[in-house]
Amino acid sequence: MIVVIIAGGSGTRLWPLSTPDYPKHLLKIDGDDLSLLQHTYERAKMLTDKVYIVSEAGHIEHVKNQLKDLPDDNFIVEPARRGTANCILAALAYIGQRHDHGEVIASIHADHYIRDTEGFVRSFKVAEEVSSSEKRVVLVGVEPDHPATGLGYIQKDGLINDNSSVYNVHSFKEKPEFDVAKEYVESGNYLWNCGYFVGSINTFKDTMQAYAPELYKNYQELADASSEAYEGVYLGFESVAIDYALIEKVPNLLVVPALFDWMDLGSFVDLHKAVVGDKDGNYTSGVVETEELTNSFVHNQEEKPVAVIGLDNVVVVNTPAGILVVRKDLSQKVGEVSKKFKK
Repeated sequence: MIVVIIAGGSGTRLWPLSTPDYPKHLLKIDGDDLSLLQHTYERAKMLTDKVYIVSEAGHIEHVKNQLKDLPDDNFIVEPARRGTANCILAALAYIGQRHDHGEVIASIHADHYIRDTEGFVRSFKVAEEVSSSEKRVVLVGVEPDHPATGLGYIQKDGLINDNSSVYNVHSFKEKPEFDVAKEYVESGNYLWNCGYFVGSINTFKDTMQAYAPELYKNYQELADASSEAYEGVYLGFESVAIDYALIEKVPNLLVVPALFDWMDLGSFVDLHKAVVGDKDGNYTSGVVETEELTNSFVHNQEEKPVAVIGLDNVVVVNTPAGILVVRKDLSQKVGEVSKKFKK
């Protein structure tokens, strides 16, 4: 197996901890010694010694600094962000020049929070085996433990056989309203779509030719481009997500339910769940003083002290990039507000 780690992202939803110049996969969570990217790399090494990283030009030096033992040839540089579809095409074209086109590739993300490494390895080994035997693209989806409205869902459509834990995919559901998400969770027939894809280059090529010929054309252009022409070719592509460009068009996908815990850390609510709080439900870091504070996340990266008094359910973050004060249940709005500063 070959593993491709997608290390992109604009860094807006966890601003000002995460910024466009230093997005969340580079962050260390809860005083950890390793960043999210470094943890992802360690998990990937449990699957294979063939690990590649895709990152855009603006972040590549930060990524290389965090993965010093990875050879330069294992970094794939996007000239600029063009969506996950073209990001994965770049990886397929690059890896296709160095490995057998029949070898299975797993595409994973650098910014996901996972503690159960053994479960992660088992899940992707199952996906590798079934993709290799069936010659089909296989997804890995997570069993939902609450009705999340900020995630997409995969609807299962029966086991592929009685001796397997692998399901056919019936359909995809976009981020639902709460009541709909609640129905999904209660039915037991849906998985969270985490953006994990498994398949060989040959499988992806056959699938693109059949269901996404424009994407296959882009792949061929990248695979055939000289080093001088590569940047111009890539920048000429329209930015598009792999879900829309390919995955949702394919009628014979398979999905493996994940055997591991998973969190996207897509907001400060998620981040607060991932860290260890005190008896009042508070997480504090840095020079911080609190009084009568409950269920809150307070993080200070500067020497000047931060005091938070008499509040509940808030996020307070102070970094050199900015200051954020937000009610925790409104933290999904942080991304849009942070983009206004960029303008």
